[in-house]
This record gives sequence, C-alpha cells and structure tokens, in this order.
Amino acid sequence: MSFFEERDVKLVCFHFTLDGKEYADDLGQTIPFDDFYQKIADGAQPTTSQVNVQQYTEFFEPFLKAGKDILHIVFSSGLSGSYNSACIARDNLLEQYPERKLCLVDSLAASTGYGLLVDTAADLRDSGKSMEEICAFLEENKLNLHHWFFSTDLTSYIRGGRVTPVAGFFGTILKICPLLNVNAEGKLIPRQKCRGKARAIDEIVAKMVEHAEGGTDYSGKCFMSHSACMEDARAVAKKVEETFPKLNGPVVINSIGTVIGAHTGPGTVALFFYGDKRGE
Repeated sequence: MSFFEERDVKLVCFHFTLDGKEYADDLGQTIPFDDFYQKIADGAQPTTSQVNVQQYTEFFEPFLKAGKDILHIVFSSGLSGSYNSACIARDNLLEQYPERKLCLVDSLAASTGYGLLVDTAADLRDSGKSMEEICAFLEENKLNLHHWFFSTDLTSYIRGGRVTPVAGFFGTILKICPLLNVNAEGKLIPRQKCRGKARAIDEIVAKMVEHAEGGTDYSGKCFMSHSACMEDARAVAKKVEETFPKLNGPVVINSIGTVIGAHTGPGTVALFFYGDKRGE
C-alpha cells in the first residue's frame, strides 16, 4: 500500500472470502500476507470477487463531483470482468458529468505487472504529461510489459482445477515447476515445464534475456512478486541484477496480492519487465 501512497495513486480494491469472512485485497493491511498464505497451506480455500459497477461508481464519482478528470488503469480483462464493470460505471457517470473526462485503460496486466504499469503512468504524470498523453502511451506500450511466473507448489493449481490430480501428483513427485506468462489477451498461459526450482530460475531469467528491450543491455525497471517464497524471489532478483547490469535501480520485490494469491497459493515467483510485444 505504501507504493500507491508514495506515488499518489488511488486504489480500488478487489475482495476475497476466507473462512466465511470477506476481506478487501488491500495489499496486506487487513490480513498480513504471511497469515494469508499460511491459511492456504493449512487447507483454506479462499474465493475471490471482482470489482462491480456500484463499487466503481462509488470510487469514481467523488473525483468527478469535485471537478477532476480521471485516468484509471484496470486489472486485465483477460483475467476478470472488472474492466466491463468499470466501463458501465464510466458510461453512467459521464451522463451525469458530461463536462468531465474518465479514461479507462485495460491494462492486460496483473499482480506487480499491473503495479509496474501504474508506476510508468505515475512517472509520466510527474514529468508533466497530460492525461491524454499518458493514456495514449499506455495503450501503445502495455503489451511491451512482460509477465513471467513459475510455481514450486502445485497444490492450489490442483484445487482450482488448472492442473489435474494425476498431473499434479506426478508433477510434485518429479519436482515440476510450470513456467507461465500473460499473453496479448491478458490471459495466463502455461509455456513450459521445468524440472526443479534451479532450472525454473534459470529459465525465467532466460525469458527476460530473450524478450527484454535491449537484451542484457536492458535499462528499464524490473519488478517482481512472490507468494510466501521470498528466498526464491531473491535468488531470481540476484540473477537478474547480475545478468542486466544497466537496470534502472535494483529489482523491486513485492508480495503477490491476496486475490491473485488465492489462485496460485504459496510458492509462486513472478518477474515483470519491458520488452518486445507480447504474443499469443
């Protein structure tokens, strides 16, 4: 949450239900990440809900009512229906406030990849770019933002039906770590199976070498996130910093939020950077 406060960015929260109680995905404020992931490891199965039209309306309207225009970056439409909800709220509100502007950007991004896109928008704002210029830049460049993930724990993937019990059993025995990315439609796609954590770390950094802008001369920012596996995240960050000596600052590591984490469970490491256009 401190990131959004420091960058002066307002956040509308998704929600999840855990042990019969609803929580806001407020980046570990209401329930600490360690507690959340421990509950999942102990067998809890949280469910998630998208931001609905009413919630977006209540979020947007105070700004419009105060005479302010809005640029809002929305969680990937390939993973949630929230973008459609935001569009409905926007259209309804602009009928009431026709003199105002409300620009929505379908990020086609998730987790800290979404955070890196927001960070880019904040940099552009702070450099003096107009809302229209920022919106145009994001639309033109959002598919250059890469998301690569690997997971060392298949339990939540099996529970959620994304991996069959049989495949999960053999995957666990063989220490298979699936490597996934987010495609051009903003959907999470399995790409390859890595035998063991060390191989997964090598492969995720190899993907950055392959796709990053300028290859190993990449001079942009690199963000990461993890679900209760900081040691693995640090191992990836160390290798990235050694491989890309011109990075714009050290790798930034955050926790995977509770809504995404409800589906991945503990043991997932994600890497985000700018590069070539994402494909299918």
